[in-house]
Amino acid sequence: MRKSMQGAMMAVVLAVAVPAKAADKSWPIDEVMGKQDAPITIVEYSSLTCPHCAQFHEMTLPRLKAEWIDTGKAKLILRDFPLDPLAQAAAMISHCSGDRYFTFIESFFHYQPQWTRSPSPIDALATMARMGGMNESQVESCLNDRSLLDAINARKVDSVQTYGINLTPSFLINGKLVAGDLPYDQFAKILAEQGK
Repeated sequence: MRKSMQGAMMAVVLAVAVPAKAADKSWPIDEVMGKQDAPITIVEYSSLTCPHCAQFHEMTLPRLKAEWIDTGKAKLILRDFPLDPLAQAAAMISHCSGDRYFTFIESFFHYQPQWTRSPSPIDALATMARMGGMNESQVESCLNDRSLLDAINARKVDSVQTYGINLTPSFLINGKLVAGDLPYDQFAKILAEQGK
């Protein structure tokens, strides 16, 4: 009850169409969940240290995935919007995990209270990465990958300049900017409007 009320209170629907000149571009580091040709595109901007992003992934995304993404009606592009260096590190490890990207994302969100509050959060992330199949040298190499860090930061800067993203989670749904951790029913209503 408390979580759903908190989510509803934190939800802010901007319902603003992005200007036509702000056409979305793809990035080499974009990760897509769902069919490439799905008629509805959801672009999520989130930080792995953001509690509201974790709540979206725990409470809303499973049903969204089952009813919209797995059925081919929508696809999700997750774009990192790290709010701090720890979120950057977690995002980098997720990208370095290869085809386990979304598995790592979900694990980092699920266990967010544990690793973010650890006395040594980078070590906690590295331990989780090893449990997910990465070895110590892969994790170290990943965290020292300047080109990956630059790509994550460039995409974040572009999202601010192009779409005015300034909080997490934020979403572009077929060009409509929606900000906040929306309950599933509100999210589904916006998707249904886009699918008409």
